[in-house]
Amino acid sequence: MKKGTLLNSTLSWAISRLGHTDTLVIGDAGLPVPAGVERIDLALTHGVPSFLQVFDAVTDEMQVEKAIVAAEIADKNPQMHQQLLTRLNELEQRQGNTIVVEYVSHEEFKALSHDSRAVVRTGECSPYANVILCSGVVF
Repeated sequence: MKKGTLLNSTLSWAISRLGHTDTLVIGDAGLPVPAGVERIDLALTHGVPSFLQVFDAVTDEMQVEKAIVAAEIADKNPQMHQQLLTRLNELEQRQGNTIVVEYVSHEEFKALSHDSRAVVRTGECSPYANVILCSGVVF
């Protein structure tokens, strides 16, 4: 049995396949998943699991060098925006590197998700609770 924190085998496998600069999307329940991109559906019910719960589990196992978010989150979901920025700052401290945060339009975000290795669907039902995590290296 796996000893680490992430028990979902599909998600663990997806993270283990990431190379430098590959991307993984964590999305809310309404984010469209592009055809041809692996869909890892963790949504159980409204809010379960939450976006931040999934973010925490993923970033416990993934080295992150960049995060891409839709600019609309700042106005449409300011509380989630602040919580995400706090989590990214804490992740920087744990990893010992700087994480670049890039803001794009929601339309551009959806276009960028087409190039991701996988989209992880959460039960989050608040607007623009989505992030594209860009894989870094541990050395």
